[in-house]
Amino acid sequence: MEFLAEYIGFLAKTVTVVVAILVVLVTIAALRSKGRQSVGQLQVSKLNDFFKQLQERVEHAVLDKAQLKAAAKAEAKAAKLEKKSGSTKPRVYVLDFDGDIKASATESLRHEITAVLSMATAEDEVVVRLESGGGMVHSYGLAASQLARIRQAGVPLTVCIDKVAASGGYMMACIGNRIISAPFAVLGSIGVVAQLPNIHRLLKKHDIDVEVLTAGEYKRTLTVLGENTEKGREKFQEDLETTHELFKGFVAQYRPQLDIEQIATGEVWLGIAAQGKHLVDELKTSDEYLADRARSADLYHLQFAQKKSLQERIGMAGSVALDQFVLGWLSRLQQRFW
Repeated sequence: MEFLAEYIGFLAKTVTVVVAILVVLVTIAALRSKGRQSVGQLQVSKLNDFFKQLQERVEHAVLDKAQLKAAAKAEAKAAKLEKKSGSTKPRVYVLDFDGDIKASATESLRHEITAVLSMATAEDEVVVRLESGGGMVHSYGLAASQLARIRQAGVPLTVCIDKVAASGGYMMACIGNRIISAPFAVLGSIGVVAQLPNIHRLLKKHDIDVEVLTAGEYKRTLTVLGENTEKGREKFQEDLETTHELFKGFVAQYRPQLDIEQIATGEVWLGIAAQGKHLVDELKTSDEYLADRARSADLYHLQFAQKKSLQERIGMAGSVALDQFVLGWLSRLQQRFW
């Protein structure tokens, strides 16, 4: 027990020193980065090289030397003929959107689209690999508006869904000239939902008053702490219905082939059933689609990576160091007593 007490004392002193150092470093970093804007970097890679590497890996494992030589000769001949013809391949720009409830990936998406539109023409194509179960209306409204920029520029847009594009996710997907879905991806959920707890009766039971003061009849319709009224509920529901009508109109604008009243019930469908309801145009995974396109086009994957500030990097490094220290201490304690 004496050893344990000494060890705990040593740990407390060490943690205090570590925290003090981190506070100083974070403060210095905050002062240095004050007034500076975090800068990101656009990363571009050619996906044709990736697919080619996969093919070559299999060829070297399967074919003998004579077959490899023949394949290389045929490939070189085809490349020479293509170069001689002077023809150029169309370009396919591939973007990824992995959406959370706040559609946080929009910040990167907007820069990627700006970059693409500086080069893309009507002969090219933009492919967005989209995954999202939806979230905040205004956040996904902005994300959808970014994709609309591609359509407005006259560049063909294909949206690929491997897992899910529901609610706000489908709001984005419907903008595509073509929607491709994996057979068991989840699509739809064209509806609006809102919920919040109300603890007014609990507060009232303990004689706690909550004053909610507003200027404007409907500044607060439903509240968490105050007493909700039937009139407030009706207004809240009215706002939901208005948002739903706007959602339906938006989807119908880009997918006129849909029976919007039939599918705008908040339900979801798997890809196979969704195709029958015209929510998607084709059943295929994004891997299959891009591998096919790589045979006749040049594929470029764009990813805008937000550069972390010095303060953020120090915070992450400190967190990792502290985690490693605690794990090491627990390991030594385990060896001593277990």
